[in-house]
Amino acid sequence: MAGLAADGYAFTATVPVRWSDMDAFGHVNHARMVTLMEEARIEWLLSAGEEYQPLIKSAMIVHVDIRYQAQLRHDDSPLRIGMWIKRFRSVDFTIGYEIRANDTNAANSRPACVATTQMAVVDVEAHTLRRLTPTEKDYLTHWSRP
Repeated sequence: MAGLAADGYAFTATVPVRWSDMDAFGHVNHARMVTLMEEARIEWLLSAGEEYQPLIKSAMIVHVDIRYQAQLRHDDSPLRIGMWIKRFRSVDFTIGYEIRANDTNAANSRPACVATTQMAVVDVEAHTLRRLTPTEKDYLTHWSRP
């Protein structure tokens, strides 16, 4: 099971910025940032392997929080989006994100954007929340920062 890399991320996705992601001022549009984060999150979760599918297929977003700290433009593409598990509880987990321009050194720079998505785990058939299993908690622990 993979854990955190030396850079402190469980996974880093490289996500291209499309012209349609830009606003009238030439910045990545704030609403499109949620979509870029989604693309990175899906890449990470799908790359994790078949054993993680019950968790991945039963998680739904219940809260998104984004803090913009610098501008991102099309020239900053592809964005580097580093992710890790920020915390987890009995029925949910929170993914942390740091988003940087492609040419930025993560170790020496402030991210342009920091964000979280809180994911609730549901019983898809019963349409109710379900508890994380001990196995799911174990791999969330491996993807968590100390």
